[in-house]
Amino acid sequence: MKIAVLPGDGIGPEIVVEAVKVLRALGLSLELETAPVGGAAYAALGHPLPASTLKLAQDADAILFGAVGDWKYDTLDRHLRPEQAILGLRKNLGLFANFRPAICYPELVNASSLKPELVSGLDILIIRELTGDIYFGQPRGRRIATDGNFPDAEEAFDTMRYSRPEIERIAHVAFQAARKRSKRVTSVDKSNVLETFQFWKDVVIEVSEQYPDVALDHMYVDNAAMQLVKAPKKFDVIVTGNMFGDILSDEASMLTGSIGMLPSASLDANSKGLYEPSHGSAPDIAGQGIANPLATILSAAMMLRFSLNQEEAAQRIENAVKSVLAQGLRTADIYSEGTTRVSTIEMGNAVVKALR
Repeated sequence: MKIAVLPGDGIGPEIVVEAVKVLRALGLSLELETAPVGGAAYAALGHPLPASTLKLAQDADAILFGAVGDWKYDTLDRHLRPEQAILGLRKNLGLFANFRPAICYPELVNASSLKPELVSGLDILIIRELTGDIYFGQPRGRRIATDGNFPDAEEAFDTMRYSRPEIERIAHVAFQAARKRSKRVTSVDKSNVLETFQFWKDVVIEVSEQYPDVALDHMYVDNAAMQLVKAPKKFDVIVTGNMFGDILSDEASMLTGSIGMLPSASLDANSKGLYEPSHGSAPDIAGQGIANPLATILSAAMMLRFSLNQEEAAQRIENAVKSVLAQGLRTADIYSEGTTRVSTIEMGNAVVKALR
């Protein structure tokens, strides 16, 4: 089982090394190879997604990814910025389905910004389409200026688009996931304003006819954002487009107590995937040893489950995470009075100890 390890920028290397430590503690036959990506790759090789890194990702059975991005690269042309690495990987590898579970562990109920009764027992799954929408619309990033000087531009635009096959395949993923849960899907759109999402809604309804055992409802994105903080447990599986999914999944992360707890999986049609924490590179805390590695460790568990067919190993990691939380161990983002604050490395060591 070959895994491409792409630590990236900011806290990426710190949290990925802890996930790798946990993977090695399982005793599985894993081949892990590391390559630069994002700002680190630009600094070393002049591009955020070098050909060598892309090839490693293409040849691997799965990719364990940290995070990309750093303010010092914000002045670069957009195609050279670190964030282009993750967009390039998604597009080149056909990673169209993003799974972002939002689970509130009993030990972290009081860490949520919402009342305990609203988040206790929370377990929702946001499925975000990854390779369409405004992030990949054409043309994109073109700024119009009378004198050709971008700083004096008068207009900027991006285009939002979806094709029928793109919507159909993500809808199938959502309905199939719902069959393994509570058999409920909420499709989030903005069909009252955007033609793109009226089309989205129409196609999702067509696909739903193949899943008569799964209940489907529709919600405008602004209402969905409100309901996530008003009554989050009314949701089970949420399926939505690229931009809406990006925003809603980050909102949902705070229901769980910290975005540092949320893993994610981005899968292709054959369940090969890229696994990463839902949070970003957080360059402001990089190198301080305070980042929470649990989202990355839980992403590694998702990797074992979805791409490597190692369900037992995945459950071992998830149970180990529950164990360290039950012991009261907390990184800075989830620390509260009466618990024990630990560093990034100490949290990783605690998960390894719980595994053994």
